[in-house]
Amino acid sequence: MKKILFLCLTMLAFTARSQEDYTGFYAKREASLKSETGWLNLAGLFWLKEGANTIGGAESNDFVFPHAEASLGKVILQNNQVLYNNQVIFTPEGKATVISHQSLRWFIIKRGDKYAIRLRDLEGEYLKAFHGIDHFPADPKWKINAKFIPTVGKKVTIIDVTGRAYEEDSPGLLEFQVDGKTYRLEAGPGETKEDFFVVFGDATNKTSTYGGGRFLDTKGFNPDGTVTLDFNQAYNPPCAFTPFATCPLPTKENKLIIAIPAGEKYAGHH
Repeated sequence: MKKILFLCLTMLAFTARSQEDYTGFYAKREASLKSETGWLNLAGLFWLKEGANTIGGAESNDFVFPHAEASLGKVILQNNQVLYNNQVIFTPEGKATVISHQSLRWFIIKRGDKYAIRLRDLEGEYLKAFHGIDHFPADPKWKINAKFIPTVGKKVTIIDVTGRAYEEDSPGLLEFQVDGKTYRLEAGPGETKEDFFVVFGDATNKTSTYGGGRFLDTKGFNPDGTVTLDFNQAYNPPCAFTPFATCPLPTKENKLIIAIPAGEKYAGHH
């Protein structure tokens, strides 16, 4: 009887500890989304034309900023540089300068050979409407060790939600099994050489999860050389929260035919 009680207490302690881990993961995730540099405050994405682009609150501007002064001047794209008020605010090699105006923050991003203004509004509608992230209950079935198969020098074509295509290094394949069947995912570069970033789709997309797939980060190698895929930490791309993001879509290889009821759900945020 004591042995059974001990085992029950041990299992309860493990469950509570696991739940704490995922609670911390989602708390950090929501805090990141709501932060000044998070995705929820995006309020505009404006693709620059060569030469002068006028910005401000008036409808006569090339790009209209919400609740801004009528004219905020000109953003000039020339020779792969972006200038504002006669100062360089972006070069392909440098860090973008963040410009502030009331509750607005904006800066330049580059996608392929195109440049755009990314606008944030610290009082934006998507930030105000956010009430947390819904997710599946944690399930140990979806914490899986995958075999890493190196693919040195391999590049894959990534297409984002705007239809733009670009090449990205793919350091290896992550091969894993579910219910006796083998699946593979193309891994992208992560924060370090031993970390990977995965964009994947599965059979839950467009029903209980986001239609454009989800993201997953891995953290290093296990002692036996495997890589842990914890689908309980699968998360929605920024495009699930705002229409002003440019998210990568899963490659053909990464569109899994199985359903993975783990990680973040999607009920429609915009």
